[in-house]
Amino acid sequence: MTFSIAGFCPRSGQYGIALSSSSMAVAARCPWLMSGVGAVSSQNVTLPSIGPAILQRLAQHENAGSALKAVMDAEPWADWRQVTVLDRHGQSAVFCGSRTLGVHHSRQGLNCVAAGNMLANTGVIEAMVSQFCADTTLALGDRLIAALQAGLREGGEAGPVASAGIKIVSSESWPLTDLRIDWHEQDAIGELARLWQRWQPQSEAYLARAINPAEAPRYGVPGDE
Repeated sequence: MTFSIAGFCPRSGQYGIALSSSSMAVAARCPWLMSGVGAVSSQNVTLPSIGPAILQRLAQHENAGSALKAVMDAEPWADWRQVTVLDRHGQSAVFCGSRTLGVHHSRQGLNCVAAGNMLANTGVIEAMVSQFCADTTLALGDRLIAALQAGLREGGEAGPVASAGIKIVSSESWPLTDLRIDWHEQDAIGELARLWQRWQPQSEAYLARAINPAEAPRYGVPGDE
C-alpha cells in the first residue's frame, strides 16, 4: 500500500521523507523526522508510535540498526510492520515483517533508504534509490520528489496511488516542509510535485518570518507593503 524514500543531505543537514500510498492521507501516519537526529517511515500495516519510539533512541545516539532492532523486538505485531530508519550519520536500517503485503522490497543507498509493499514490481524501489543518488547537487526536496516520480514510472503500486506527501526537517525544531496530498483519484504524486514547485521558492521566506519577522521579506498585504 506504500512506497517511500528517506534521504539525508550532508551539505544542508536536512532529513526528508517522500512517500505515496493507495490509502488516504499516508503522510499523516507514516513519516517521522527529528532535526539533527534522523528519519523513520513506519508503513505497511502502520503503527504511528513506532516512529517517535525509534527517533527517541536515535536522539540518545543509538545507530539506525540498534534503534530499529530494540523497538521492533518489543513490538508484538512486528510481522505486520515495514519500517525504514535513517540516522544522524546517514546510515540506514530496514525491517520487513513476514506479513508485509504483496510484492515488497527495500534498498539502502548513500544517505538514503527506500522500501515499499504491494508494489507492481521490485524495480520500483531500485529506481527510487538510483534516482535519488543520481545528482547530489540538487536540493533534498527535489531529489525526494524525483525519486518518488521514478518509482511511479517504474510501475508504482499494484493499485492506484491516492495520496502522497513530503516532509523535511532542517536545523529548527519544526518541519521546514510538510506538504500533503491526502486524496487524489488521478495523480497524487503529480499534484505533490506541483505543490512542491510552488512551495520550494517560498520556503526560506517563511523560515525567515518565523525566526526574525523584522528582517523577513514583506508580506505584500495592506499595512506591510
